[in-house]
Amino acid sequence: MTSPTSAAVSHVGKIRSQNQDSGYAGTHLFLVADGMGGHAGGDVASAIATKRIAQADRSYPTAQDAEQALRESLIAANGLLADTVFEHSELTGMGTTVSGIVRVGEQVALVHIGDSRVYRYRDGVLEQETSDHTFVQRLVDTGRITPEEAAVHPRRSVLMRVLGDVDASPEIDTKVLDTRPGDRWLLCSDGLSSYVTEEKIASILGSFRTPQAAADRLVRESLDHGAPDNVTVVLLDIDTTGEVDATPATFVGSVAAPLSFEAEVDRRPLRLPTLLLHPLKATAPEDAHFEPEREAYLEELIEEDRRRRRRRRITAGVLLTLAIAAVIGAVTLAYQWTQTLYYVGVADGHVAIYRGVQATIGPITLSEVTQTTGISVTDLPTFERESVEATINAKDLDDARAIVDRLETAADR
Repeated sequence: MTSPTSAAVSHVGKIRSQNQDSGYAGTHLFLVADGMGGHAGGDVASAIATKRIAQADRSYPTAQDAEQALRESLIAANGLLADTVFEHSELTGMGTTVSGIVRVGEQVALVHIGDSRVYRYRDGVLEQETSDHTFVQRLVDTGRITPEEAAVHPRRSVLMRVLGDVDASPEIDTKVLDTRPGDRWLLCSDGLSSYVTEEKIASILGSFRTPQAAADRLVRESLDHGAPDNVTVVLLDIDTTGEVDATPATFVGSVAAPLSFEAEVDRRPLRLPTLLLHPLKATAPEDAHFEPEREAYLEELIEEDRRRRRRRRITAGVLLTLAIAAVIGAVTLAYQWTQTLYYVGVADGHVAIYRGVQATIGPITLSEVTQTTGISVTDLPTFERESVEATINAKDLDDARAIVDRLETAADR
């Protein structure tokens, strides 16, 4: 169950066999966690983090107090994940994103790490309130690529920050934002944001009255786009009463299932640091990995990106050159072919033999007079005159001359 002002929905997607997302809709706290590590424990990571952070679901005197509590909860969850890996080495490499909010009166405290997202929908406008901790977002922030290029970049989901056993003191984004009645807050994993446009998300948020209906439709929209990744949506509506709903908290995704550390048959060994790649379209997603935010590694990726762009430009240049050459070759062959054709027509009032075809390409005429006769068109009988004026095609030059001979005989009659 969920409260009338909130909803939480999670789906495994159409390709993955395991849901590594977790979601929570509580009384004051709402969050989404997207596990990474594949069969090495992405589901375990998001579940452990969500359960630990859910302990911060309580009333706070101020939004700043809630902000501090959320930060401490994520640090505690990070430590718990490291302890779990220490006790279960088969889980090495697991980690999770976390994006959450706590409502405190007319404000919300926000906490974020990774590439899950928090949006605020207000008066028909959707605003992203978090910044993805990904390699391509770094490129966008530094002006190296555009947001449109980032959406299709081959390394668009290389994560630079997560909770896990990789950093005892991870850098976590927190802030306090104003809210007001009528606002709708959306928290989602990249299973939604990577496959459904923000324009479509805004349209859905504005079209469904209840959070549950809107959340269900958002998940359905992702499934309609193939949904290769897990997708989790948590919605909170800011109502006009300001009263706290006492409906029991809702857990969805891996956190709602029994926690299991058992290895699966098809588990692949994972070690950090490696590369996290989530595809943009409906193809089987790679198992999630993590790469620390090191300047040396960033420079390596940036240089690789430069090489990739250079290769793409060279390939495009070669293809363009070949295409131009092919067009020129085709035009040349076509022109040469036209010059093997002949027809009989009129030139300066006299019968003439033309080489080529009766056509022009821009300023280029594809025919020319090769022989002008002394036969005046006005001396021809009506039928022959009209035929010449309409032109008479010939098989070759000899055939054209034979046509002229027949016309000359007709003119002498």
